[in-house]
Amino acid sequence: MNRKFKKTLSVLALLICISPINSVQAKTIKIATLSPEGTFWMKQMRAGAKEIKQRTQGRVVFKFYPGGVMGNDQNVLRKIHVGQLHGGAVTVNTLYQSTPDTTIYGFPFLFASLDDAEEIRKTTDPMLNAIIESNGFVSFGFAQGGFTYLMSKQQVNSFDDLRKQKSWVPEQSDVGLSVYRNIDVSPISLPLSDVLTGLQTGLINTVITSPIGALALQWHTHVNYIVDFPLTYLTAMLVIDKKAFSKLSDTDQIIVREVMTDVYKNIDDQNKTDNEAAREALVNQGVKFIKLDNKEKSEWIKTGDLVINEMIEKYKYNKALYKAVMINRPNAPKLH
Repeated sequence: MNRKFKKTLSVLALLICISPINSVQAKTIKIATLSPEGTFWMKQMRAGAKEIKQRTQGRVVFKFYPGGVMGNDQNVLRKIHVGQLHGGAVTVNTLYQSTPDTTIYGFPFLFASLDDAEEIRKTTDPMLNAIIESNGFVSFGFAQGGFTYLMSKQQVNSFDDLRKQKSWVPEQSDVGLSVYRNIDVSPISLPLSDVLTGLQTGLINTVITSPIGALALQWHTHVNYIVDFPLTYLTAMLVIDKKAFSKLSDTDQIIVREVMTDVYKNIDDQNKTDNEAAREALVNQGVKFIKLDNKEKSEWIKTGDLVINEMIEKYKYNKALYKAVMINRPNAPKLH
C-alpha cells in the first residue's frame, strides 16, 4: 500500500469519525408563537437564535413559526406534547393544567403599578421559573406585556353597560371566564387569531388586552373607548420541553439559557417603555380613555377578589410564591 493511498485512507477515516458526532450534536429547536413577524419580540428572539447558532458553531439552530401559524397557545402546547414542536413563546397561564401557579400572575388587580410589578417579580420570577421547570419545561424568564384594559366599540362605564356588549374571552381562560361569570356576562370564546375578524364582523365588540397588544394585532382600529382601569398584568415566556432541551450538550444548554434569558430581559425592559408609548399612540388614534367613579372601581375590585377565591378553591398554589406575590396586598384573599 503506497504512502499516498495510506494518507487518503487516514483522511477518510477521520471524516467518518467526525461526521456522525456533528450530525448527532446538531439540534433544531422548533418554536411557535402568536407574535407577528417584524415585532420587537420576534426581532429579539431571532437575534438570540443567531447568537446561539454562532456560539454553538451551528450545533443548536432555532426554527420559528410566528404569527399563529401553529395555532393558539393551547394548540402549540399540544404539538409540543406530541413532538411536532419543541417549545413556544406563550402567555404564562398557558401551562395552567400542569402548573396552576402560572395563573397567579394573571389575577385581577394584582399589582398597583408597573414599578410595583417589577419590584415583586425580582423575588417571584425565579420561584415560578423553578416550579415550571420541575413540571417538565425549561423557561428563560418572563416578559411583561403590560396591564390589560377593557376596550370597546361603545362606551362602558359600569358592569350594567358591559352586560349589553358582546365580549370576547380567550379560549380556556380560567380567570377570564370566572370574571365574566361573576358579573353575569356570557362572553364569546374565540382563538386569538379570530379576534380581529370577530371585531370586523361585529361578532364581538369588546376585548381585554394591553395597549401594545391592541396595536400589534390591529384591534385598536375597531375600538373607540378604553376603561382607564388596569385589570390584569400580562406576561409571556419562552418554554422548551425539558426532554428536548436535555438532548443538548451541557455546554450548549448553558449557552441557550444565557442568551435567551438576556433576550427575555431585554423584551421585558423594552415593553415597560413601549406600554407608555402605546397608550399615547391610542390617544393619538382618537381612542378615548374613560375613568370609572370610585363606587364602580370598588365593585370591580370586589369582583377580582371573588375570582381569586375561585382560583384558590380550584388549584393548590405554592404558598411561598402566593405570599410573595401578594406582599403588597394585605387584604387579598388568603390561601386555605
